[in-house]
Amino acid sequence: MELIKTGRVLSCCNYYFKMGFGDLLQQKCRSPAFASVRNYAARKGYREAAKKKKVKTVIQKQGWIPHNLRKKDVEEFSGVKRSDEHTKRVASDDVWVTRSYAWRIFDFKEAVECHRETHHPTIYNVPDAQINLFIELNMTTAKPTKFVEKFRKMAILPHVYEQDGLQERSILVFCKTPEQKEAARAAGANLVGGTEIIKDIEKGKVVLPDFRFILAHPTILPEMVTIRGLLKKKFPNVKSGTLGPNVDELVLKFKNGVEYSCVRDEKDLSYGWINTSVGRLNMDTLKLEENFQALLKDIIDEKPKRPGPFITRVVMTSLPSVEKFKINFEPYLPVDDNADGESSDEDEAVPVKA
Repeated sequence: MELIKTGRVLSCCNYYFKMGFGDLLQQKCRSPAFASVRNYAARKGYREAAKKKKVKTVIQKQGWIPHNLRKKDVEEFSGVKRSDEHTKRVASDDVWVTRSYAWRIFDFKEAVECHRETHHPTIYNVPDAQINLFIELNMTTAKPTKFVEKFRKMAILPHVYEQDGLQERSILVFCKTPEQKEAARAAGANLVGGTEIIKDIEKGKVVLPDFRFILAHPTILPEMVTIRGLLKKKFPNVKSGTLGPNVDELVLKFKNGVEYSCVRDEKDLSYGWINTSVGRLNMDTLKLEENFQALLKDIIDEKPKRPGPFITRVVMTSLPSVEKFKINFEPYLPVDDNADGESSDEDEAVPVKA
């Protein structure tokens, strides 16, 4: 039996050696076990994906990042939001919790006297402190989906005062006639000229960033077209108030005026506010009232064409005191706007259907 088994093994080996490797491979491929063999390559995208999986991602360690530099892409919250104190009930007693009831409304004179008492030499000892105003605006227009854009203006107040933190305002004036140049210099302009100043700017002899405001007379505007690209946003125009026939009045306006800007809440587009000032506590009360009235008139000029109030709330403060007084501003509004039914307790205007 052992010989027979050995002979069978030898015969099988001889059989496979006699057959070529190619014939053997063809015979095996005809069998059912090899019927599902792929005769095409894998997709390139699959190969690339497989290669990416094999690549090891190296995590780089970052150093300590200060808290004020983290999440710069997150929108910063302004911290100012619309007040709802007017919706609360009115207190019937002389003493009440301010956060639970509506604020008491003060006259302008009364609020000034209250601040003078706290800034007396026996208390804060700042008798010449600046009077600041926080003015809330209703930014809605006649169209429900459109709102007033934020703006920046310069208000001319009848009584000039020293403003806190006010930097020196350097003014450049463009005009032609000698009378206009003399009037601009007398008003306080730092540099006055005509075409000769334009040539100096083109040659680089005059440094434009040295001047905060650039004013011009309408007659010289065609000659200034060559330096329009250099002036950029400072190019005189009627909208910004830097272009006008009375050059001396423009210089006084930008030299002594009160600059303020309207900020709009990007999360509540119908709400805006202004932080500005009207004078100092040591000024005469009548002069402060006239400044307050002139400031409100300048703000009302930006009111859109729609019924309802534009100014909704005015709060008076004076540092270092933390007291805030809600002002009754209706008597100081222009007659036409006051007739429309302006109210300090209204915050939203009724939109007009187009």
